[in-house]
Amino acid sequence: MSRLPVSLSMSSSVTASCSLLLFTVGLVGQAHADSMSALIAQKSVQSDFSARYTPSYSAVPSAKVSTRSTIQRAGTYRSNSASTPPVIQTSYRYPEVVRQAPAVMPAFLSGNYDNVDSEYLPLLSSAEMQSSLAAREVVSTARKMALNERAIIQGGCWDYLNAVFKRAGVTRDTIHKGTYGQGPYANSGEIEVGDWLYYINHGYNGVEHSGLFVGWVDERAKQALILSYAGENRREPARYRVYDLSNVYQIMRPSV
Repeated sequence: MSRLPVSLSMSSSVTASCSLLLFTVGLVGQAHADSMSALIAQKSVQSDFSARYTPSYSAVPSAKVSTRSTIQRAGTYRSNSASTPPVIQTSYRYPEVVRQAPAVMPAFLSGNYDNVDSEYLPLLSSAEMQSSLAAREVVSTARKMALNERAIIQGGCWDYLNAVFKRAGVTRDTIHKGTYGQGPYANSGEIEVGDWLYYINHGYNGVEHSGLFVGWVDERAKQALILSYAGENRREPARYRVYDLSNVYQIMRPSV
């Protein structure tokens, strides 16, 4: 009889706990249902908004791509008009190339020289072969003394050319006369092969100098080939060099 109240008490506690649990689950389920209802309503509103404010675009038609080749194959082209076949020339001749014969130096210029550049040997040969008799004697005598004999003359440029004219057996006539500082200076057209020139040496401190004119290397630029003798106890033979003849103030020409 004493155990019955305890059983009843435990049964009442269990019943109360179950009721509380069911009540709690019911509340959670109700809250979850309310949340799902709100979410569904929100999605419905968004879908309706998108349907109203999303612009509609017309469908772009798909492009049609043709894989057919448009390349015209050889032999398939047909012309509506009659065409004349091209004329093939088989008798073509290439233009002839004009070649100049190499300059042949005379025997008296066939040696090796250190006092004349080889590129000026044709000019020296022309001066000796195409000048007047008096000029030819002077040019050939000067060439022998400079290249063959390598003569050394006591004194300077004037003494050397004076010896050349004497050995050639010619006299000299003054064609143009000026002064070193004031001129007048000769034009290039006044100068001839074999002339004894006095000029300003622009390549050596602008001093006065004299030399034997051989020919123009560049007449427009006043560049000429000159036989020059340095002297001044250098013990060197005369040499052929290019000088600037912008200021020639005296010309003496050989004569017989």
